[in-house]
Amino acid sequence: SATTRPSAAPPRQPSSQPSQASVSNTFSAGVWRWPVQGSVSKYYDSNKEFKGINIQSAAGRSVVAAAPGAVVYAGSGLRGYGQLIIIKHSDKYLSAYAHNRKILVSEGEAISAGKVIGEVGGDADNPGRLYFEIRENGKPVDPLRLLPGR
Repeated sequence: SATTRPSAAPPRQPSSQPSQASVSNTFSAGVWRWPVQGSVSKYYDSNKEFKGINIQSAAGRSVVAAAPGAVVYAGSGLRGYGQLIIIKHSDKYLSAYAHNRKILVSEGEAISAGKVIGEVGGDADNPGRLYFEIRENGKPVDPLRLLPGR
């Protein structure tokens, strides 16, 4: 009949393209928080291959989302990162959390800042280490420029 309208909800996007509702384009770089309690044990170095920071924490400690967004990757398919979680925060920012013992989120899931997403402890050589990276427009940036001071 003429009164039938198409469904307002578009088909679900694949996880690599989170819906606009789950990723804010008004994301502010001032909203970052530390992803885990601990101290920085290795610093970002733009001249070397180390494009994030190591945070020395404790095995089993909760890893939280550093900012709101949507999970675009959760798995162990990228060599050298162990159990890895990547969150898209906006068209400009992504964050990555590597060497988790457990992943507690799924691809496509909307995440609020501070939500527990994983557990520290996936690196057999250093079970207290979390590797954390922030990318701006696809390029790694020093997370300490964006994280709040301690």
